[in-house]
Amino acid sequence: MTENEQRLYETRSTSPEVKQKGRIRVVIERVAPEIDGGRFPIKRVIGERVLVEADVFADGHDSISALLLYRRKNDTQWTEVTMTSLGNDRWQGFFEVTELACYEYTIMAWTDRFNSWQSDLSKKAEAGQDISIDILAGARLLYEASRRAPAADAETLRKWAHVLESNDIADAEGKKALALSTATARLMNRYPDKEYIITYPKELKVMADRKKAGFSSWYEMFPRSCATEPGRHGTLKDCAARLPYVASMGFDVLYLPPIHPIGCTNRKGRNNAAVAGSDDPGTPWAIGTEEGGHKAVHSELGTLDDFRHLMEKAQEYNIEVALDLAFQCSPDHPYVKEHPEWFRWRPDGTIQYAENPPKNYQDIYPLDFQIKNWQALWEELKSIVFFWIEQGVRIFRVDNPHTKPFHFWEWLIAQVRESYPDVIFLSESFTRPKVMYQLAKLGFTQSYTYFAWRNTKWELTQYFTELTQTEVREYYRPNLWPNTPDILTEYLQLGGRPAFMARLVLAATLGANYGIYGPAFELCENKASEPGSEEYLDSEKYEVKHWDISRHDSLNDFVGRINRVRHENPALQSDRNLSFHLTDNEQVICYSKRTKDFSNIVLVMVNLDPRYTQSGWTDLSLDDLGLNDHEPYQVHDLLTDARYVWHGSHNYVELNPFIVPAHIFRVRRKSRSEKNFDYYM
Repeated sequence: MTENEQRLYETRSTSPEVKQKGRIRVVIERVAPEIDGGRFPIKRVIGERVLVEADVFADGHDSISALLLYRRKNDTQWTEVTMTSLGNDRWQGFFEVTELACYEYTIMAWTDRFNSWQSDLSKKAEAGQDISIDILAGARLLYEASRRAPAADAETLRKWAHVLESNDIADAEGKKALALSTATARLMNRYPDKEYIITYPKELKVMADRKKAGFSSWYEMFPRSCATEPGRHGTLKDCAARLPYVASMGFDVLYLPPIHPIGCTNRKGRNNAAVAGSDDPGTPWAIGTEEGGHKAVHSELGTLDDFRHLMEKAQEYNIEVALDLAFQCSPDHPYVKEHPEWFRWRPDGTIQYAENPPKNYQDIYPLDFQIKNWQALWEELKSIVFFWIEQGVRIFRVDNPHTKPFHFWEWLIAQVRESYPDVIFLSESFTRPKVMYQLAKLGFTQSYTYFAWRNTKWELTQYFTELTQTEVREYYRPNLWPNTPDILTEYLQLGGRPAFMARLVLAATLGANYGIYGPAFELCENKASEPGSEEYLDSEKYEVKHWDISRHDSLNDFVGRINRVRHENPALQSDRNLSFHLTDNEQVICYSKRTKDFSNIVLVMVNLDPRYTQSGWTDLSLDDLGLNDHEPYQVHDLLTDARYVWHGSHNYVELNPFIVPAHIFRVRRKSRSEKNFDYYM
């Protein structure tokens, strides 16, 4: 070794970091949940638990202790939770988020000399070996801990150490009892030797949202179609008058498509015709005229005061109004004249309109986020969000976020949450899974899904297993929609009323968050613009509709029943407790949800075939239902009020889609005090 190499070695080997590292023997790895190495936070709602696991191990046979540390971001003090061993070097701890805030968590672990000593002492004592020297070694550990403890505990530790090192041979059993007591271990664990502690190098994050982020029922409605008589353009006042109808079905979020002025240039006509008629209102997503842009209200809908009145009226029915956030412009938007640099120009001197070949949207200009002065664009778009927040809006459905930069959304959502942590953003992104997941990681509170196109038992089981049983569940909150103004699936087109009922049950029970586009849904609107298309014939996107919401064949009562079931059963208010059960018929899907304490258990069976009655035998996982093979249990159908007493895992079901294509059973276990199972309770 050269002189320089020797000097470098001596410097490194005597540095505090290396000296400390030389005494650390514990490894912490495979921490979960941890999203992309800690780059992104996990999501919870107030009152939910964060369950943290990690591999924690060391060389040799010494005992290990581990703590889960958590705090609100920017707090200085950590709260400590003792982690428990699950076996095979896997450890677990949990904490609950109780405030609307960002939390941090990490793990601390060490080789525990006292616990190791106590464990070895117990083994030697049981084997009848001499433990007198070991007792003295323990006294030394207590003295050392007393120097790390505050006065009162330090005095107790010194007192105990004095007892252990005393020469009173007659009190050997007393010494042994003191040395092995849980009280001694508990006090010693408060003051571990920090020279042996290792802390996980990452402070992982939890974003805590309000409860509606985790459980909500959405109803989408075009205000312009709320007029009570045909042929008239509806207003925000008409929309307010329809709130009792929405509330009667049990929805707590009313989502409105854009309410801003609609451009005239290149306006689309009925059924997306390239040329509009003189009376065609255009699509609400072509935003902006000389009247104003994203901060204005379309004059035929009313005024900003009318919107505020709608918000106040909605509160009386415990409904929140969600606004559409569509960052795009019509050719008539003020931005086109004021900021032409915010758009992409074509070689012929015209602005590039929106395209999704072969579809063309000549009435919409996308914003160009790759401009040099992107900061000004970002700030202006942020001002739109804050403008509507100041009007009382706390929920936004974001149109096509996957067509805007990831960094923009991460910045915008963080800016909003800093001032308004209760704001909810729903990502309307039907694109590649990794892009949808990335948007959720960046901060979107809820996300649309592929649910509308998952129809078979295998497809539904695989997809919802991914959403609820893998890492995805830590950051992606699904919001399930069987239909939207853009999506009329083949299943709904061909299945008629039974298909609408089945998809409603699936959406409302598989997901804690779900929504429907109405009144098209409850009136079972299923006529497509052409074969093979998912566009509605005479789509409401391009014309004012008149919906007869009093029709006798409406599903509104059924929808209301479903939403009451959701609100009365806490098991259906979470996505993290879904279990699938086997059936011997591929057309019958069976799954359950339950609360952690099994106080509420819901078992759902759905006939996926809208044309024929389907039947079969279940093979229930009784453990998931908190049941055993020996006791009968009652299943109470919350849709029909029928009650059955079942035994074991194998039970027969038959579902006629033209009556009710599903069972939603509340499972009731026999209590220990009951001698006979009351069939009617």
